[in-house]
Amino acid sequence: MFGKIRNIDGVTASVEIIKENMAVPNLMNMHVIFESNEDRLLGEVKKVDNDVAYIDYMGQFEGTRFIAGTIKKPTLDSKVRVINDEELSVLLGDNKPGSMYMGVSAVYPDKRVYVDINELFSQHLSILGNTGSGKSCTVARIIQNIFLNKNFLSFNANLFIFDAYGEYKSALKVLNQFNPNYQYKFITSNPQDDTDVLLKIPVFLLTIDDICLLLQADNHHQYTIIERMLKLVKLFSKEDEETQKLKNHLIAKAIMSVLFSNQNAAGKKNDIFTIITDCSTPEFNVDTDIQGIGYTRKFSECFGIDRNGEFGESVLLNEYLLKFIDDELEQRIEVPKTAYYTLNDLEKALSFTLIGDGFLNNRIMQDNAVIMQVRLHALNNSANRRFFDIPSYITLENYISSLIVFNNKRSQIVNINLEDVDDNLAKTIVKIFSKMIFDFAKSRKERAAIPFHLFIEEAHRYVVKDNDQFLLGYNIFERIAKEGRKYGVMLDLVSQRPVEISETVVAQMSNFCILKMTHPRDLDYINKMLPNISGDIIEKLTSLQSGTMVAFGSAFKIPVIIKMDMPNPAPYSSNCNVVERWKA
Repeated sequence: MFGKIRNIDGVTASVEIIKENMAVPNLMNMHVIFESNEDRLLGEVKKVDNDVAYIDYMGQFEGTRFIAGTIKKPTLDSKVRVINDEELSVLLGDNKPGSMYMGVSAVYPDKRVYVDINELFSQHLSILGNTGSGKSCTVARIIQNIFLNKNFLSFNANLFIFDAYGEYKSALKVLNQFNPNYQYKFITSNPQDDTDVLLKIPVFLLTIDDICLLLQADNHHQYTIIERMLKLVKLFSKEDEETQKLKNHLIAKAIMSVLFSNQNAAGKKNDIFTIITDCSTPEFNVDTDIQGIGYTRKFSECFGIDRNGEFGESVLLNEYLLKFIDDELEQRIEVPKTAYYTLNDLEKALSFTLIGDGFLNNRIMQDNAVIMQVRLHALNNSANRRFFDIPSYITLENYISSLIVFNNKRSQIVNINLEDVDDNLAKTIVKIFSKMIFDFAKSRKERAAIPFHLFIEEAHRYVVKDNDQFLLGYNIFERIAKEGRKYGVMLDLVSQRPVEISETVVAQMSNFCILKMTHPRDLDYINKMLPNISGDIIEKLTSLQSGTMVAFGSAFKIPVIIKMDMPNPAPYSSNCNVVERWKA
């Protein structure tokens, strides 16, 4: 089939094609071996022109090992032949323990492609492609292949799928039919079936950073307000005598501050009644009795304005307020490390925050605080409140365990469906879950003892360059991308627009499964972000059939064109049947 080598340059050799008395097969993308002495160099046919094949160098075989790269080049007297089955098995993988079936080679239709599970899943993975290219089917098939693997029981797998459209339930709910030891769990914002579990997030486990994301904080004044709010809500959670004294101290200090302000009496009265409306206690509300010498006044009765424009009971008020002020009280009370509280409790703590020193008379802080109040109140009075309604305290470790366990059995797949949640809250929920899992993984005594895989569908909506870096000093996805591997937390991104994903995250991806992609900006982005990708791979991406992908990275010896099997059952991601819906 192949004759003499005509020419050798830096990356390509041109080789004669022998056609006499034999049928020449389709040579495009076929792999060949250049043999010379003990050297076996691998090449791939990139172009065929009449009787010449142009072959790019890809690496070399050493025994049963393949080493990618072109340190050596063939000599003019090298023998050129088609790769044999043994060598092809080195490139495409073998069906052995610790490996997993991926699909069928598109170049060698009778050859199956296997990948080392460790090489593919111990590092970050991207699955990219246009709408309709087969991304959802590819993801579903890869996950199904994990659990259909008869060589390996993945009982301790922890796959979290953040499902933007609820596509994967139909494909993965039959997991226990693959093996009764497996279980699938569907957590959703809108339960429909008996086995569906309502999405629940413990607000009391959220950190300052999480609350900032939840309330869409965008500056450091708001960060300070949230920090103070969380301190107070933890202090108030104890509900003991000291806590009650602290509340009264804060109210008394705030009222005293108003009394000594430059406002007229009417303005002071309005501010004071606003304080006790938002932050009332038995000792401070409109009906509280204030005892004078020989008489009693209701709190609301102390604010009559006399002919001099002053409060007639100002002396009585001052004496009453001074009883509750203790400037050292807050420092004496230890802030609990763990505390149970609700969104209602957060609202109450925020109200107390805003009457405190440094907030009441600071216009900038007040303006920022009002924004936080509105957002927290809106969340607390919306249908989304039910996602944060957990009746009692639970530790982070037990919460993560509760996500995995269903019907007293561990689940290998946890599918979190966010199709009924608006984009901003959905992004926040994905970030919160990712951070909780990352924090949990980091806290293990044995590093990477419990691996987690975070499959993020529509990653271009969530894994983006946000305000997080400015406000919090980090973006959780970028942190996981850079540090997650050593703690056993891997990102598996699924997207149709890689150009919109954070560059830092894309740069940390080790494996890629890319289906048909035609948008010039996306192709250019992939080409620039991935130094090891060749122009040939970019060219292939534009002409792939649906369900066919180019797979490359640390898990693959060479870039491989793989035709995926259709998932069985399939995800709920097919196009609308317009003819069926239009007909009478």
